[in-house]
Amino acid sequence: MAEFLLSVHVLGAILLIGPVTVAASLFPRFARQALADGPEQQSAKVAVRLLHRICRVYAVAGISVPAFGVGTAQVMGVMGSAWLIASMALTAVAAVLLGIAVLGTQDNVITQLDRSDPTQSATESLIARLPRLSMITGLFALVWLVVVVLMIVRPGSTTGV
Repeated sequence: MAEFLLSVHVLGAILLIGPVTVAASLFPRFARQALADGPEQQSAKVAVRLLHRICRVYAVAGISVPAFGVGTAQVMGVMGSAWLIASMALTAVAAVLLGIAVLGTQDNVITQLDRSDPTQSATESLIARLPRLSMITGLFALVWLVVVVLMIVRPGSTTGV
């Protein structure tokens, strides 16, 4: 049973967490183009909507990754391990970053793009917040990197690896 749960957990991380991380990282670049006047504005608007949809759908589906991780940890008897507790805390941090900071700003950009009469000041305000969004998505990716390393190295592991 542990092998099955671990396989689903790892596959879920690859197929669900990876795409949302990439989509969230690409969003600020295309949002900048979509909010600014220029020849790429129309195609950037399409890209922004697609990236936002990917982030939303994969964020919801990604909830299954820690769920299978907890199931795996219970079967393996490692629920009290420090590396697992740290990984779970970092996963919660990543969820908050994605759910509040990333998706919240993305929602604001989509709302501004959907307005029939977008105001210049609101657009400029969103453009000014995009570097912060880039930083947050980078931090989101970094948190997942640390979680992956903790899952592989497992400090205090008795496997000898």
